[in-house]
Amino acid sequence: MLKRFVEFLGLLLFKRRTFFLGLFVVMTVLLGASASRLQVDAGFEKMIPLEHEYMKTFMAYRNTFGGANRVLVALRQHEGDIYNAGFMQKLKAATDEIFFIPGVDRATVTSLFTPNVRFIEVVEAGFAGGNVIPADFEGSAEDLETVRQNVLKSGRVGRLVSNDHRAAMISAELLEIDPNTGARLDYLSVAKQLEELRARHAGEGLDVHIIGFAKAVGDITDGARGVLVFFLVAFGITAVLLFLYSGSVKLAALTLVCAMVPVVWLMGLLPLIGFGIDPMSILVPFLIFAIGVSHAVQMTHAWRLEIMEGAGPLTAAHNAFLRLILPGSMALTTTVVGFLVIMRIEIDMVRELALTAGLGVGLILITNMLLLPVLLSWTRLDATAMRRTMTAETKDHWLWKRLRTLAEPRRATVVLLITAVLLAAATWKSRDLRTGDLGHGIPELHEDSRYNQDAAAIVNSFSIGVDVLSVIVQTTGVDGACTNFEIMDTIDRFEATMRGVHGVQSVVGLPGVAKTINAGWNEGNPAWRVLSRNPTVLAQSVTPVDTSTGLLNTDCSAMQVLIFTRDHEGPTIAHIIEEVKAFRAANRSDQVDFLLASGNVGVMAATNEAVDAASTAILVLVFGAISLLFFLEFRSWRATLCIILPLMIAAVFCNALMALLGIGLKVSTLPVVAIAVGIGVDYGIYFYERMAHRFERGDSLPDAFYQALSQRGTAVMFTATTMAVGVGTWIFSALKFQADMGLVMALMFVINMLGALLLLPALAALLLGDRPAGGPKAG
Repeated sequence: MLKRFVEFLGLLLFKRRTFFLGLFVVMTVLLGASASRLQVDAGFEKMIPLEHEYMKTFMAYRNTFGGANRVLVALRQHEGDIYNAGFMQKLKAATDEIFFIPGVDRATVTSLFTPNVRFIEVVEAGFAGGNVIPADFEGSAEDLETVRQNVLKSGRVGRLVSNDHRAAMISAELLEIDPNTGARLDYLSVAKQLEELRARHAGEGLDVHIIGFAKAVGDITDGARGVLVFFLVAFGITAVLLFLYSGSVKLAALTLVCAMVPVVWLMGLLPLIGFGIDPMSILVPFLIFAIGVSHAVQMTHAWRLEIMEGAGPLTAAHNAFLRLILPGSMALTTTVVGFLVIMRIEIDMVRELALTAGLGVGLILITNMLLLPVLLSWTRLDATAMRRTMTAETKDHWLWKRLRTLAEPRRATVVLLITAVLLAAATWKSRDLRTGDLGHGIPELHEDSRYNQDAAAIVNSFSIGVDVLSVIVQTTGVDGACTNFEIMDTIDRFEATMRGVHGVQSVVGLPGVAKTINAGWNEGNPAWRVLSRNPTVLAQSVTPVDTSTGLLNTDCSAMQVLIFTRDHEGPTIAHIIEEVKAFRAANRSDQVDFLLASGNVGVMAATNEAVDAASTAILVLVFGAISLLFFLEFRSWRATLCIILPLMIAAVFCNALMALLGIGLKVSTLPVVAIAVGIGVDYGIYFYERMAHRFERGDSLPDAFYQALSQRGTAVMFTATTMAVGVGTWIFSALKFQADMGLVMALMFVINMLGALLLLPALAALLLGDRPAGGPKAG
């Protein structure tokens, strides 16, 4: 039935080729016009696993204690301290500008000039306090000295004022959805306004450092715009290599056109289905182009073989279509499966990436399997190109003769032993692969990027750092938990425990603040820096702490403990989370529970755990789905193993390479293995389909492999090399994650090619011998 359907489709396609060509042209024009409406679509909530336990806590208490979507702006003096009129004027102006940026939650804006920053001091009558910068501040020397004293009294040194008093901080939360209009926050607009703020206030002895998710999105998007340059470079390199390979300008042009058409279609379809393009998935169009080139080369190569045997362009195109429609469709289907399996990760950005990539590969099935043969049916090579084709295809391939021997048992044993040794080494090295970020700053950008330099400057100047894990202490059935000694003492012990955990920089919680206030009520005597067992005295210690501090809610049923970490590397976060869980398990109670987690480190912890949990499952699902497809296609478990085992070994090598290069397993790098497997599987399918076809004619395994090499080997080596060179140019990208992915994927394309050329015949010699295995009969 499948063979009859393929024959019917071929007859229909070439009998109505003018109609189909017109249909493809109209679709390209319409979708090209739609692509002009495609916009960058970034979102904080798209980057986090909302169904994770930690993120449920985060969402539940976001309005009470604030979220992790913060912007931090630090103004730093080159010389002298901040207590001068010029600096204060700049700080006030910057605070006002941030306050009025659309998307900023104005109630959360915090700086020395906002009324939520106050000081408390002990006086003869008890306590006195007020705004750190008084309402009547005019910038006189006396006013500046007053501010200096108030800053010291406020306890904000290291948090809003740097430890050396040469910098001051402004912080604010961003709203994902505008409560007035219901529109989503435009992160690129926020990033642009923050950069304009920097331009206005930097200079004249002042540096401005800005970090936060919105600014990171802006910087990543700026770097992602450079992807167009790399796309053009890769396009040019591919064009040159295609010409050198085919010897024909026409064939090179047709291959490039049919590889670009699915990219145009994809970019046009995304706005129609309500999608934009996320900065983290900006590389998908290039991958679609690369995959399109790979399959287009196979089609043009098959067409050239038919031309060499004397067929006309139409007949050659028809025969090439019949020969490649089944293995090509199989290869592209497995690639789609590889992408769609990534959707198991419950992070919207990853699911969008997987859906976008899967849709793009599905479009390649139409353009390369239908459009390209139609175009080839009208293509005539000139005499020069024909001679080049005849020469290239009829000369004796010395390399194929050497590789032919790998399908013989003796040579196959040697190959398998060498592979086993390399696999053992790769397995040992892959144990060093870590989940999460590695290094300082955000790993999507290089360490010397402006954003990461700003992050380092803030970390070095302030005690709190930029990475915070928020643990919510939730009470049940307790009235006035803030005045309950047992509960407050438990939280206090939690604070003390976390201060001693490796990777923690500082801890801020209600009990610690209450002990300081209690000492203040007793003339600042350190002996009184304790929690009183008397509820009335304890209430006296807690009352001055306002809900605006973020340490407690209005009825004290929930209190927040802020754990500032030294970095946000995956192992550091995992260790701290483990210690929090250990304390919670040891102090389990019906009245109090320690809920993980909020803060940007809480978000990272949830994301890392989601990636860690999905990484193994994704590989199992990818290989399971591909194995099932292979078995249904070839009806042989031996044939399935011949194709799937090289891919599995390549996946181990991928993990070892990432560990060797210091690349962590995270949202932006997790798809690499699935992408490499999805693309690498093409080589094995194309080879094995030809081998199975020759088996049916009675050829021995070495002869069948030699024929497969003669018909598909050049195309496979060319496409693997071209794709490796194309993505290899990414190592010069301003985006570190793009550079890392480019290097790993370039190596993976080569490894997958070597697996198909060297390991597949060796496995076939071991598993098949000279026994034929099933395969498609359309070719």
